[in-house]
Amino acid sequence: MAAEDLGNLLRELAPRVLGALLRRHDAFDTCEDAVQEALLAAVKQWPVEGMPDDPRAWLITVASRRVVDQVRSEQARRRREEAAAVRNGPEACLAPPPGEPAPGDRDDTLTLLFMCCHPALTPPSRIALTLRAVGGLGTAEVARAFLVPEATMGPRISRAKQRIRAEGASFRMPMGEEYTEQLGAVLHVLYLIFNEGYTASSGPDLRRDELTSEAIRLTRAVHRSLPDDGEVAGLLALMLLTDARRPARVDSDGDLVPLAEQDRPRWDTASIEEGTALVTDAMLRSPLGPYQLQAAIAALHVQAPRAQDTDWQQIRILYGILGRIAPNPMVTLNHAVAVAMTDGPDAGLELLNGLDADTRMARHHRLHAVRAHLLELADDPHAAHQAYLHAARLTTSLPEQRHLLKRADRLSRTAAPHAPVGP
Repeated sequence: MAAEDLGNLLRELAPRVLGALLRRHDAFDTCEDAVQEALLAAVKQWPVEGMPDDPRAWLITVASRRVVDQVRSEQARRRREEAAAVRNGPEACLAPPPGEPAPGDRDDTLTLLFMCCHPALTPPSRIALTLRAVGGLGTAEVARAFLVPEATMGPRISRAKQRIRAEGASFRMPMGEEYTEQLGAVLHVLYLIFNEGYTASSGPDLRRDELTSEAIRLTRAVHRSLPDDGEVAGLLALMLLTDARRPARVDSDGDLVPLAEQDRPRWDTASIEEGTALVTDAMLRSPLGPYQLQAAIAALHVQAPRAQDTDWQQIRILYGILGRIAPNPMVTLNHAVAVAMTDGPDAGLELLNGLDADTRMARHHRLHAVRAHLLELADDPHAAHQAYLHAARLTTSLPEQRHLLKRADRLSRTAAPHAPVGP
């Protein structure tokens, strides 16, 4: 088996193995460490000794031995293991017969996501723990995703696991209102992972494809567990429709290519078709939600054969609805672009003025980049030039910085200050 195929298999099996251990031992940090050790053992042994007949059972056996060794060294953990064994039965951690699904297998990934997105954790800790425990990434891989040293990420993940233990969190699906609130946190974490991969907030590369792929994979797992949830389907559709543009987003030098200038035949038509079908079905049978609306907007963008064919009027309407049901500054920013495309740049600029007082946006480069674009459309090259330069100073993404500086440089010849008006 190729290294890439082995990695994909282990990432798929990781949450199932962890779920099997948690159902018996209910000790997140111990079980998660044991699974990581089992995965490492598989990477070392399988290419040499061959793939076991039942890879999942092999991983469960190896990981269970690690847990048992740890439990035996601590009397308190031994008592908890015995109590859990009485509660769940000895068969809870056994591999099922061939062709027979294990009890609860379908919900393992979703249950793990809920645990990793525990309300006691900060958003960065939720993301790191999700990538480690559910994504099957090693600490070094998670550290690279955050652009921090492994020595920094290791303690951060350990603190997150300790916090979960201190909160008394157990391996179970939340119920009622708790379920609704935590599902929102799960989807938000997946959304953040995808966005960081699609447009990296810092560093030399515009994209981190491993993060977008992982976010899509995990969202597919949630969708399999909750096929009737419209917002889960909407989030998966949004990711697919957005990621479909990935092949055309950078040029041969790795520089950003704006949406209007992308080579649309290079877009991934299979992802566009799947995403469009998902959001269409979700909007027909489910209460309307923010992820569905964003997916519908993304669908309108990718369905236009040329930039000038984009249905900006419909996009403006959808952003207006989104701004009412889930208001936030980024929605206002995007709504301003749609308004500018339908009613002219001055109308869009007027909407942007309301964001200047928002502390979340005042130092965000995208506010100034959008203002620069609209000022350029409004035939004010001097102001646009200054806004592009300001946006470039604020961003920590090198590809975005280069793009903004190129825009500013293009305007520099015509960006001389306006002559004063005479008496």
